Amino acid sequence: MDKISIKNIIVYGYHGAIKEENILGQKFIIDIDIYTTLKKAGEEDTLEDTIHYGYVYNDIVEIATKNNYKLIEALGENICKNLFKKYNMEKIIIEIKKPNAPIPGIFDYVSITLEREKKDYE
Repeated sequence: MDKISIKNIIVYGYHGAIKEENILGQKFIIDIDIYTTLKKAGEEDTLEDTIHYGYVYNDIVEIATKNNYKLIEALGENICKNLFKKYNMEKIIIEIKKPNAPIPGIFDYVSITLEREKKDYE
């Protein structure tokens, strides 16, 4: 299986279980790996035979900035669901990092990682 990756997509969103997170917003960092077959794209050298990562990037940013979720798990699930509807892919691994989670301590970030396959949405 071949893979397309987009790393460190930075968005400003209003996601969180605490009211202040929904009002003030914060930075989220998203990494995504898309598994699909890229053989024909490599042989034919045509954009139509691959997944346009520019479009995927735009879709992720739109979902993350136009919607509000209490949980980053819900944000990740909705990104996966929407991408599977739109593109021909077999599997997605997405990590969403929340560097400013409301935890009284010193840490780089908290994150969730979801792994979804095409069959999960059929």
